[in-house]
Parts: sequence; structure tokens; C-alpha cells
Amino acid sequence: PGPAIVLPIAGRHQDCAREVLAALRQAGLKAVLDGRQEKVNYKIREAQLQKIPYMLVVGDKEAAEGLVAVRNRAKGDLGATPLDRFLTEVLAEVSEKRLS
Repeated sequence: PGPAIVLPIAGRHQDCAREVLAALRQAGLKAVLDGRQEKVNYKIREAQLQKIPYMLVVGDKEAAEGLVAVRNRAKGDLGATPLDRFLTEVLAEVSEKRLS
């Protein structure tokens, strides 16, 4: 699927999640959106099994503050961060070939 998947917590977070997805794609990253009506822990577990490096969780707090809650497959929960900072870090990883 790519280096990132966007996981909205509930249906009301879909619009914000689509905006995050659009920003990722605009930056040149392959990313997907898991918009299924499943519990977020289930979506995280599935993303782990698919070996997706980054999971971006979008909930009420993140939508209100323009953040994404970042989970790394290897390092676990990295906390909430501004989307532009996440993009800068991931694009640096991709350019340095630390991330496929």
C-alpha cells in the first residue's frame, strides 16, 4: 500500500482523514485511507500485519488542532504531531532510502 495509512477513529473524522490523505499524496507519498467502520485498534493491527510503516490516526483532538497521531510499525506510538512536520520527516526518510 505504501509508507502510510490514514485511520479515522469514527465516521465524523472521515473528512479530516481525506484531507490528510490528500496532503500525503500531494507530497508524493503513496498512502491509503482505511475508512471502514471498525474499531481503530483493529485497523492498527491490520496495518501492522500489512507491514505499513506509518499509521496516522485522526480523531476529535487531531481534527480540531490540525494534528495527526503517529504510530510507527517498529517504534509504536510516537504521539501527536503537526502534519507538515510528519511530512518533512517521512520525506527525509524516503530520500535517504531508510523507508521504501
